[in-house]
Amino acid sequence: MHGQDQLSRRPKVEVDASHRYGDLVVHEHLQFAVAANEFVCICGPSGCGKTTLLDMLAGILRPSQGAVLIDGKPADPKQQSISFVFQEPSTFPWLNVRDNVATGLRIKGVRTAEIDAKVREIVEIVGLTGFERYYPHQISGGMKQRVAIARAFVTDADLILMDEPFVSLDQPTRERMQKEVLDIWRHRRRTVVFVTHNLEEAIFLGDRILILSAKPARIVAELPIALPRPRDPVSPDFMALRSQCMHWLHAPGGGQSTGGTIQEKAGLTQSR
Repeated sequence: MHGQDQLSRRPKVEVDASHRYGDLVVHEHLQFAVAANEFVCICGPSGCGKTTLLDMLAGILRPSQGAVLIDGKPADPKQQSISFVFQEPSTFPWLNVRDNVATGLRIKGVRTAEIDAKVREIVEIVGLTGFERYYPHQISGGMKQRVAIARAFVTDADLILMDEPFVSLDQPTRERMQKEVLDIWRHRRRTVVFVTHNLEEAIFLGDRILILSAKPARIVAELPIALPRPRDPVSPDFMALRSQCMHWLHAPGGGQSTGGTIQEKAGLTQSR
């Protein structure tokens, strides 16, 4: 029983890695963990290697040193179910909305009846009911990104990686999509790592924020977000957190703001 309890308490994701391209050191001893079903946001200056970190988490890039583990095993898209949502909507133009959302399930060999049920549920959650037969060229950019997000969540992935998925959207659409992503996450709890340049977005979405320094990137701050959801971006507590994030974002690269093992760090917050 004790061994099973230890296994259940193990972080979903564990990172203890450095990466370089020749003489260019991109990441210098990144060490953190992500609990199961936690929503973690990563912020940092342009060019600090945030997308490279997502590639390592996805298992498509091996770190030069150290390891990235999912459920205690090296990250490997052939062994684990890992979904990626990109900056630009990644829809297949020859498939309609329904078939775009169902792509991952078909690749996994899920039975047709189960595909129909899962797709129907997620399409309703993301507000695309009635658009199932539409093709990508017939819907807006925001709707295309909903399709990509629905496809990521419908497979019940071990890990969902999101690389600034709302960066190209106008502000009203971006704010609406932030709320929708949280709604999907509440309905279908998954482990999410979300990269963004937008501090308000990170505070609005995340259970925890990791702030990276410029290259060679290190984690200069690890901030739990204890504010209840839904969060008010103009509340004093929200603004105080934004000020704290700004301080660390512009601070010289240095030691981490929190200590402890990666297991302890994954327990800083509980998903709500």
